[in-house]
Amino acid sequence: MSKSRLAVSVLPFVAAVLTACGSPAETPRPEQPPVAETTASPLTREAVEAAVFETVVAPVEGQPARPDAATARAQILLDRANFSPGVIDGLGGDNTRQAIAAFEKSAGLPQDGVLDAEVFRRLTAGDDGRVLTDYTIADADLAGPFIGQVPANLTDMAKLQTVGYATPLEMLAEKFHMTEGLLQALNPGVDFGKAGQTIVVAAVAQTELTDDVAHIVVDKAERSVRVYDAADRLLAFYPATIGSSARPAPSGELTVVGVAPEPNYTYDPDRVSYDRGDRKVIVPPGPNNPVGSVWIDLSRDTYGIHGTPDPSKVGKTFSSGCVRLTNWDAEQLASKVKPGVRVTFR
Repeated sequence: MSKSRLAVSVLPFVAAVLTACGSPAETPRPEQPPVAETTASPLTREAVEAAVFETVVAPVEGQPARPDAATARAQILLDRANFSPGVIDGLGGDNTRQAIAAFEKSAGLPQDGVLDAEVFRRLTAGDDGRVLTDYTIADADLAGPFIGQVPANLTDMAKLQTVGYATPLEMLAEKFHMTEGLLQALNPGVDFGKAGQTIVVAAVAQTELTDDVAHIVVDKAERSVRVYDAADRLLAFYPATIGSSARPAPSGELTVVGVAPEPNYTYDPDRVSYDRGDRKVIVPPGPNNPVGSVWIDLSRDTYGIHGTPDPSKVGKTFSSGCVRLTNWDAEQLASKVKPGVRVTFR
C-alpha cells in the first residue's frame, strides 16, 4: 500500500493522536454461519478469472474453510465498485455479506446479502475486466523497514522508530487488499522477499472516490460505514469495527475536525478508560500502529475513524469506542473528507 501523504487538511493537534480507540486488547465478535457457499473451485489464476456462480453446496462439517475462486472474483469486483468486503480472502463471511447487501440495494435487488447467480451476473456485467494481474516485486517494496514480529504491548512498540510491516509478505498482501493466505495460495512456493519476481495479485487499485464526501453514516448494528456526496449519492460502503458494550461508540451527530496521515498513537492513562498501564506512551507511526495508517479526527474528544494493524479483524472484533476500517478503506475515505463533514452515528 502506498504511504504517500494524503492531500487533506491536517490540524496540528491531530498529528499526535490521543485516543481510547487503539487498544490492542480486543474481543473477537463471533462470525455468523455463512448464508450460502459456492461449489469450491480450485484456486488457480485461470479458475478465478473464469469463475462463475455454481450450485450451492453445504460446507463439510469439521473441515477448514478453503478459498473459493468464485468468491475471490466477487470480492475483487465488489472492492473495485467501492462496496468493500474488507480484506479479500476468497472465503466470504459477514463483511462480504454486508458488501453484497449494499450492492444489492444499489442495484435494486432484494437485500439478502447472498452471493447468488443474479448478484454474480450483475457484478460481472458491470465490470468484465480481469480480476487478477501480474506484479513484479521491486527493490522499493523490500526497502522496509520490516520489523519482524510486531510487539504485543504499547511500551515495546514505543521503542521502535516505526511500527512498520512485519514482513514483505504482509506489505504485499495489504498493498493488494488481500490476506497473506490468499496471496500465498495464488503464488505457491514464491519467496516474497526476493526482488524481480513476478507474482499474481488482485487487480485492485487505491482509487479516489468519485466526489468529495459530504456525509458519513456509521451504522453500529450493521457494523458498517456508508459515505455520501452532497447530492446524497452513495460513494462507498465499508465494513467497520465500531465500539463495544464496555465502551460504545457515540450516537447522534458529530463532525470531522481534521485528518492525520501516518499518525502517532498516544496512550495517556489520565484520558482513556481501558487499562494498558499507568504511564503515558507515544507509539510512532506505521501501518501496524494501533490506529493504522490514517486518523480522521471527530468532534468528540478521543474519538475518530481510523485504520488498523490487522485488516482481517475488521468487523469481527470489538473496539474501544471508535470506528476502525482497513487501512486502504480509511485512506480512501480520508482523501475526500474535509473539516465540517457531518458524521451520523446510528
